Amino acid sequence: METIICYVGGEARGNPGGAAIGVIVVDGEGVVITEIGKSIGNANGNFAEYYAVMMGLQTLQTLYGEQTKDMHFELRLSNESVQKQLTAQATINEPGLVPMFIEIHNMRVESFPNLIVTQVTQEENEVVQQLLNETLDGNS
Repeated sequence: METIICYVGGEARGNPGGAAIGVIVVDGEGVVITEIGKSIGNANGNFAEYYAVMMGLQTLQTLYGEQTKDMHFELRLSNESVQKQLTAQATINEPGLVPMFIEIHNMRVESFPNLIVTQVTQEENEVVQQLLNETLDGNS
C-alpha cells in the first residue's frame, strides 16, 4: 500500500516571536498533493511545531476522510524533541504543549492507526523550511 508523506515544520523568529507553520503532503512518488503556509502569531518554536503537526493531521483528515483508518502515513519533522515527545521517547517539559499533545494523540488513535512519526534532517525538510521562510517574510 502506498504511503502518503506529510512534511511539517514550525518556526518562530525570536522564540517567542513571529511564528509560522508549514505543511506539505506528497504521494508515494513525491508528487505534491497540497501545501499550507500559515502565520500563527507570537509563539515559541516548539508550540509552532506542535501546531504544524496538528495542521498536518487535520489536512490529511480533510483530504482522505474516513479512509485514513486504512491508509499508511508518514509524518516527517525536523524537530527532534517534538518527534521524541510524540513517540513517547521524551517527556513534555512545557505545560502549554500538553493540550496539543493530547489532541494529536486523540487524532492518531481515532483516525491514524498506521501513522509513523519520523525525525528528518533540516535538508530533508528543506521544502517546508522554504515555505516557512516565505510565510514569515510575508511572501506567501
